[in-house]
Amino acid sequence: MASVPPLDRAGPEIRDQLDVMALREQFPVLAREVHGKPLVYFDNAATVQRPLAVIEAMDDFYRRYNANVHRGVHQLSVEASEAFEQAREDVRRFLNAASEREIVFTRGTTEAINLVANSYLAPRLQPGDEILVTHMEHHANIVPWQMLCERTGAVLKVAPINQRGELLLDGLAEAISERTRLIGVVHVSNALGTVNPVAEICALAARQGIPVLVDGAQATPHEVVDVQALGCDFYCLSAHKMYGPTGIGALWTREALLEQMPPWQGGGEMINRVSFEGTSYNDIPHRFEAGTPNISGAIGLAAAIRWLEETGLERMKAHEQRLLDFATQAMSAVEGLTIIGQAADKGPVISFTLDGVHPNDLGTIIDHHGVALRTGHHCAMPVMQFFGVPATARVSFAAYNLHSEIEVFLNGLEQARQMLA
Repeated sequence: MASVPPLDRAGPEIRDQLDVMALREQFPVLAREVHGKPLVYFDNAATVQRPLAVIEAMDDFYRRYNANVHRGVHQLSVEASEAFEQAREDVRRFLNAASEREIVFTRGTTEAINLVANSYLAPRLQPGDEILVTHMEHHANIVPWQMLCERTGAVLKVAPINQRGELLLDGLAEAISERTRLIGVVHVSNALGTVNPVAEICALAARQGIPVLVDGAQATPHEVVDVQALGCDFYCLSAHKMYGPTGIGALWTREALLEQMPPWQGGGEMINRVSFEGTSYNDIPHRFEAGTPNISGAIGLAAAIRWLEETGLERMKAHEQRLLDFATQAMSAVEGLTIIGQAADKGPVISFTLDGVHPNDLGTIIDHHGVALRTGHHCAMPVMQFFGVPATARVSFAAYNLHSEIEVFLNGLEQARQMLA
């Protein structure tokens, strides 16, 4: 096994206010084995596991009051509608939005960004206008803007990062021009773990009247997010990153902006009146939610939010930071291992390469130790290109992970290094 720097072996979990062992009992999947070994799940940045509170809330909906929302007077529809709109209020509270009218349910962060691109920005763009993003963005905060530029003649500009994986704020400021129409920035990088100074970026943009969209997919499981304090104009989240179900997320937008935005998709629910002569649209936020929504997903998202609030985001973050520090220290001692992304302010993500070992081969060997990690470009190819690597392996931690699980991973890592390096 790789040499582990000396730390307090009395058990950091015991000292932590967060009762991690009790927390783990709420996650059924953590009890299973993989290849005859206890599951160690370190792929949390891709999707996190779900607690019983989320599973049971969704199961209860399907067992007891499954019905469509907003369209029926019968009891099941009333109950479903109330639960769905309560979920909207839960998201509002979680983000400290001013009104539930500012919360639009989407399929996730990707759809939320596409909604902003097509409904807010597309009608405002002229040839030569500019959209500014950073070099560390997920593809979801690059490709929609590229598609929009192709249609409108606008230009996509990129703010630089340094070798630590940190955004260069001076470079971002220099990239802003009188033609900048929107800034898109990730709150926490999924590939590097970098936590960006979003409030500072928003303040800079506000002085020049430029709206800011924040990709919050990786932030909401770890950070207390207050959209009013951040000063952004759009904030996007995905439930499956924050202990909720897949296929559901939300877009927060200032009410004044949302009122100006035309519908993006047409169909049921987003209308007031339809005739062959014309259609009038529903009020916000419903005009952006065409068709039957993901009702069980919204209920699961609400359950995840309540679970996060009850468990305590700050306690969870403190535990995750200890895991990150422990793993970073141990991995830094492994011969031939390079950590990609070492920002001063970093979330619980470690991307790395091992000399002479392809990340996919590394992931396969470690999988046989029961450890699930991610290999590839992490939907962040420009990041890989910047660091001159085709791919990385990535471990990412959640509140239910243990220091002892990191040691299991280190054993697998050492075996892979001896076999393949």
